[in-house]
Amino acid sequence: MDFTRREFLVTTATLAGASMLPLSARAQTAKYVRYNVTSAKGKEMLKSYAKGIQAMLALPASDPRNWFRNAFVHFMDCPHGNWWFYVWHRGYVGYVEETIRSLSGDPTFAFPYWDWTELPQIPDEMFEGVLTPTDAAYAPYTKDIDTFTAFIQPSLEAYWKQLNPTQLTQMAARGNNSFELLWAGVIGKDPSTGVIDPGNAAFATNAKARYLTRDNAKLDFKTAQAVSWSVIGPGLQPTQFYSDDVTRSFSSSKTPSHVTMPGSTTQFSVLEGQPHNKVHNYIGGVGPWNPGPFGNMTNFLSPVDPIFFLHHSNMDRLWDVWTRKQQRLSMPILPQAKELEQLSSEPFLFFVRSDGTFVLDGKAGDYLSTEQFGYAYEEPVPAPEVARLLAATKPGAPAKGTLKKGVAVLSLPAAMTKAADANAPARPVVATITVSRPTEPSSPREFDVLVNAPADVTSVDGDSPYYGGTVAFFGPPMHGMKHDSTFAVPLSPKLQALKAAASPKGAKRAVQLEIRLAPSNAKDKAPPALKAATVRRL
Repeated sequence: MDFTRREFLVTTATLAGASMLPLSARAQTAKYVRYNVTSAKGKEMLKSYAKGIQAMLALPASDPRNWFRNAFVHFMDCPHGNWWFYVWHRGYVGYVEETIRSLSGDPTFAFPYWDWTELPQIPDEMFEGVLTPTDAAYAPYTKDIDTFTAFIQPSLEAYWKQLNPTQLTQMAARGNNSFELLWAGVIGKDPSTGVIDPGNAAFATNAKARYLTRDNAKLDFKTAQAVSWSVIGPGLQPTQFYSDDVTRSFSSSKTPSHVTMPGSTTQFSVLEGQPHNKVHNYIGGVGPWNPGPFGNMTNFLSPVDPIFFLHHSNMDRLWDVWTRKQQRLSMPILPQAKELEQLSSEPFLFFVRSDGTFVLDGKAGDYLSTEQFGYAYEEPVPAPEVARLLAATKPGAPAKGTLKKGVAVLSLPAAMTKAADANAPARPVVATITVSRPTEPSSPREFDVLVNAPADVTSVDGDSPYYGGTVAFFGPPMHGMKHDSTFAVPLSPKLQALKAAASPKGAKRAVQLEIRLAPSNAKDKAPPALKAATVRRL
């Protein structure tokens, strides 16, 4: 469903008048409240969080609630780049939240969320004690890989031997046909070649478990751009939970199951491909620590770093914001008919309850609402910000690029570069970038989108007039990841080409764009093959 200009004006007035109060009311009546980590109550929750982590670290490796064992739930089963991304992580975070609540002794505990748009740096409290994985409390387990192996491998292998046939089938679909293959991912070993790539190791030593420090807590310029409202807004703007057009889809690819790759190109929605992936990567040291080894947040044992749960609570909050937006507009919050059945019936078989028992009958449909865990969020996105999401009438038709030696050349019609109404909020311009991910050892994980850059420019800083955004892969290449990947990248409003197009002269003529990719923080690496590029105004 698309909005006419008149419908936009009516809806904007309605939202502004309501001030999103029903969301605040939900927080008042919910059993548990997830507070902003910068608030007084959010900081109080961090104290209980630390107590819970200490208790989980003290549990033996044979206990599924052990801090590292709980991280292996993510390592073994997490979906990325598909439409189960949000719902799986809601279930995972929800059960860990219940475990912290139980073991901390705080019956009111709920994870605080880290709104990186508001605070583009790790909260200071997350460098205290066990809230950072570099703390001495982790060293007895993560001093080095031999120490970690001796501690966790026997219990993990015993758990593997207890998996039922359905669980083993899911493991095989991820490429883990044996425990040995599963463990290869822990150490970064390519089973087909035997080569160990330190950058792909899920394990991180205690000393290098997190790149950011208290003295260097800020997200870099490019990551800060990925979490800014100029990116979050377009990520919340889609009116469909899933669409084949990734610029109009809230979620990523529709796949046969949460553990398999799509039949063709993997599509990363704005919110997963931008703030989610970039925050993971930068905290783990992608860029400064290229080509690895990296910190926990960069690979699939990322939940070892306690910041993971604040990061994903914020991703879940954005899903909740999008859902409330849809409800206010009387629009679907989920797929319809057979698509909803497919989404809901997907089995999630590796979650752990707070009493240490396994959830062996869970399905995605159990976690499509926050009501499963009884929580709500303290703060909604303010009405003026939500209203801005509806500024577009119909999204413009995409301008498709013609590929010439790795460069996409395209022309934006004048109608695409000017606002339909001078009083309307600025409409974002989103590029879709299709690329083949390099899989060679030590390959870069991030590639900058360069727009109209001179031919001799092979790398850019975040404040460059040619910097459009970044394509960021999270984690090592997955089993079966042989297809291309498409990312929806809201182009930086500071981009010189867009600023020129918005000028009085530029708005009267078509704008020529040349788009190419360059490895981010890896000048010695060749750029990946750019397969396709389009640009459209939402």
